[in-house]
Amino acid sequence: MQTRPNMLDPNTPAIILAPMEGLTDAPMRAVQGATGAFTFAVSEFMRISSCVPGKRSFQRHIPELLSDNRTSTGLLVQVQLLGGDADLMAQSAAVACEAGARAIDINFGCPAPNVNQHDGGAILLKYPQRIRQIVSAVREAVPAHIPVSAKLRLGWDSLDAIMENADMAAEAGASWLTIHGRTRVQGYEPPAHWEPIGIVRERVGIPVVANGDIWSLADFLRCREITGCDHFMLGRGALANPLLSHQIACHLGLIASVPAGLMTADFDWAPHLRLLVDHTHFLQTHSDRVVLCRIKQWLMMASRHGCFLGFDDIKRLTTIGELLAALADRNLASCL
Repeated sequence: MQTRPNMLDPNTPAIILAPMEGLTDAPMRAVQGATGAFTFAVSEFMRISSCVPGKRSFQRHIPELLSDNRTSTGLLVQVQLLGGDADLMAQSAAVACEAGARAIDINFGCPAPNVNQHDGGAILLKYPQRIRQIVSAVREAVPAHIPVSAKLRLGWDSLDAIMENADMAAEAGASWLTIHGRTRVQGYEPPAHWEPIGIVRERVGIPVVANGDIWSLADFLRCREITGCDHFMLGRGALANPLLSHQIACHLGLIASVPAGLMTADFDWAPHLRLLVDHTHFLQTHSDRVVLCRIKQWLMMASRHGCFLGFDDIKRLTTIGELLAALADRNLASCL
């Protein structure tokens, strides 16, 4: 029997695709998997509130469970759960494993008010003992070979809260921690605070994944220097700049070099976006109208934070075909 690789190897650097609700769904995970730069991805959270989802619910939400936890492009996917009831979270984690999950992540970081008001995500940062209880319950409910990790922010409104919360998660049996370098009150406002992540890494005795405000290779290098981490989670930065994951993977020795076609600042977005459309149609996850909105959302992020120019020229187009044709024409013109 072939040995299944660990989701995260403590001794090997890793780049992880962040879960971003409404952005890094199954089609986007497939697109990002095609780059070959990411070690694995974490799914958008499965919300656990009043009942335990069935196996089919997990497989609809995370279709990679039906293909040995991999996208069609080969990227491993970890299942993320969100909720505040330890028993329901434990039972749900067990069902997720029956549905095919190879690793479980617990979301203690989501800052969305509608999530926090219903006892989920970052609200639990106020209650360290509950973090310990939830992680312990999930750890006990799933098979020993299934890793359980936790995603944390630095605290609700204090940077210091991460110390106790990280201790609680580690003592409860977490295999690794991912820490976003902001409080819940900050939301996504800069700056990200990387120094506490480095302190946690030195004290907990398990791998720590650094997350937050890695928009460029220079940001990555500073984050690595400050935190001492070998494992990094990329979210908005990777989508805004498709070159970034390759650059970091190359620097970490995960790939030999950045592909030649990605070395230019004149990145050709049309094939990249067409791949998203193709994967969406294949998985039948969204209508064309929703796909168009997601493409515009992606390009707006890349316009604000990355390498995409001319968003105003395409933002009012009404079909996917028009948008892709406009991008292809623009790229052709730049080559003449």
